Amino acid sequence: MSNFVHTYDQAIEFLLGRINYERVTGIAFSSDDQKLSRMRRLLEQTGNPHEGLKVIHIAGTKGKGSTSAMAASILTAAGQKTGLFTSPHVSAFEERMVVDGASPSPGHLVDLVNRLIEPIEHMDRAPEGPGPTYFELATAIAWLYFRDCAVDLAVLEVGLGGRLDATNVCEPHVSVITNISRDHTNVLGNSTAEIAREKAGIVKAGVPVISGVDSGPAGDVIEAVCLRHQSPLYRLGRELLWRPHRNDDSIADDPNDGTAGRGIDVDTPWGKWAGLRVPLLGHHQSDNAALAVAAATLLRQEGLRIPDAAVARGLSEVRWPARIEVLGTRPTIVVDAAHNWAATAALLRTIQHDFPGVSRKILIFAATRDKDVAGMLRQLLPGFDSVVLTQYHTNPRGVPINELAAMVQATAGYVCHVATDAAAAWSLASRLATNEDLICVTGSFFVAAELRKLILDGSERQTLDRSQQSATVYSEQPSHAPL
Repeated sequence: MSNFVHTYDQAIEFLLGRINYERVTGIAFSSDDQKLSRMRRLLEQTGNPHEGLKVIHIAGTKGKGSTSAMAASILTAAGQKTGLFTSPHVSAFEERMVVDGASPSPGHLVDLVNRLIEPIEHMDRAPEGPGPTYFELATAIAWLYFRDCAVDLAVLEVGLGGRLDATNVCEPHVSVITNISRDHTNVLGNSTAEIAREKAGIVKAGVPVISGVDSGPAGDVIEAVCLRHQSPLYRLGRELLWRPHRNDDSIADDPNDGTAGRGIDVDTPWGKWAGLRVPLLGHHQSDNAALAVAAATLLRQEGLRIPDAAVARGLSEVRWPARIEVLGTRPTIVVDAAHNWAATAALLRTIQHDFPGVSRKILIFAATRDKDVAGMLRQLLPGFDSVVLTQYHTNPRGVPINELAAMVQATAGYVCHVATDAAAAWSLASRLATNEDLICVTGSFFVAAELRKLILDGSERQTLDRSQQSATVYSEQPSHAPL
């Protein structure tokens, strides 16, 4: 007899009991653990909910989540019932799957999980090996939810890589590769060309490809794969162009109001748009916006009605938590999930460009074991006046504080503050900061998610009696001089 779940908490506990490569160290995970045949068997036993669904499939080293959110927001604004699947989640599992912004209710999630339990038990007993993983189940739940909601189309963000990702059993109408840089090298390869080959695994025969990679070895790989599959290729900087919009004073450009944005003009072979507002901070988000506009409006060739006004409205309304997100002012608080070299560089550029008036910059940093942590610290340390190292307790892949401190010491001998957990780190950073300063949380999606919740839960922090912040809640090395 199958062990069905009865409550939301039981459903989440059941999912977390599956093999979860978001929570294991990179040493324990390789490309051999990704098996599309297992995903196909799971979907076959649940009625193939992914079949017949129009899909925009989005891969890339960074920016794929933001691009997915933007494309989905445009399509929703156009009146298309749109599913969006992203990972990881910030606060709750069901955030990974939304239809026009709405996640499944707790009761609906329980029902979705129960529909998978018998197929899972069958696969666990099969000679082919262990049954589906946590991410495979999340992907299947998203497709079931989209089918329940009778969506018109779905935007799917690749979880890892592309070629062997669980989402890659879809038949997309548009494929997108946002960019390529070094990340997950133990799984995807050590060079950008090798990584590009894995990402380009989402390219399907004859399906148009939108690419943010226009040159270098990675660009050559993507171009060759598209040529082999006879897939039309549209590249940012060549067939797709964007430029700053200079003639509309109504476009907000004040990052301190929490709704900052910039105006851009976008040109594609099938449409031109002037004065589009990009509400997400950073030059790189203008790149992502151009890719999203191109991907969404390319579907016009499929007969979908996507008015120009919907493009502007959908783009302006997108919200994407923990991506250079401003959570407060006085002091300015920025939370970002940067966890690789390229994302860290984008964060630093954005802070320098969009927050020129802050007095001092305070960094709260925690990281994951399988990342280039030393490389990120080498980038970050010169840009901050004080550094608070911490660790998160929601994921065992976190780097212990003593290891982080040793890396900082090895980087030109900097010393830093340390805090035993996210709450202590926030308490210490709040104590160090004045109203004119900036506090930046980064290094991992997990620390960004933990501290984002903590900060939002304490949104009345401006009235906090700082004298109540006890020095016993953190341990501290001497603060270094301004870097």
